[in-house]
Amino acid sequence: MAKSTKPAAKKPAPAPAASRRAAADGSKIAKTQLIEIVADRTSLNKKQAGDAVATVLDCVVGALREGRSVGLPGLGTLSVAQTAARQGVRPGTSQKITIPEGKKVRFKVASTLKGNL
Repeated sequence: MAKSTKPAAKKPAPAPAASRRAAADGSKIAKTQLIEIVADRTSLNKKQAGDAVATVLDCVVGALREGRSVGLPGLGTLSVAQTAARQGVRPGTSQKITIPEGKKVRFKVASTLKGNL
């Protein structure tokens, strides 16, 4: 019985290590990168920085769930907006459907940030 001449499947190359600073190409900063940045700029270790970042994010999400706005000085304001029911079209079938009312998070950029972009 002859062995197969098919080459073994190659494993994909591992992704490069995450950069400690924001990439200039517009890619997003992951939570772990944000924790590293907070740890580097403060006297906190990574665990403490992770707890601080998690606490801030939990507070923001909690306030939004309660329907309150969250102002982030120099960045902008997050708020919850009610959306009305509306008519839509199902892709592929062109069937008309009713999209129910709901809520969405809106972000209004701070004027100080707008001027610096």
